[in-house]
Amino acid sequence: MQNSVARPYRGYAVRPSAHRLPDGYFSSNVTLSRASTPQDLACYDFYSLGYFPNETAALSFSVRWGRMWIDSRG
Repeated sequence: MQNSVARPYRGYAVRPSAHRLPDGYFSSNVTLSRASTPQDLACYDFYSLGYFPNETAALSFSVRWGRMWIDSRG
């Protein structure tokens, strides 16, 4: 699994990740976090968003999916 860096997007930190499955494919995952106040951190984890033949494709999808989720929340 590649240890990814959080990418800022519209007030959220988008942290994509991928893990290798036994069949050789990679599962796409993303963690979205947003601090509305220093004491209040909203964190959302999404797993197995899709399955891809390589880690790069899985990570790219995680970032795109996370941004679409943020955009859909207005």
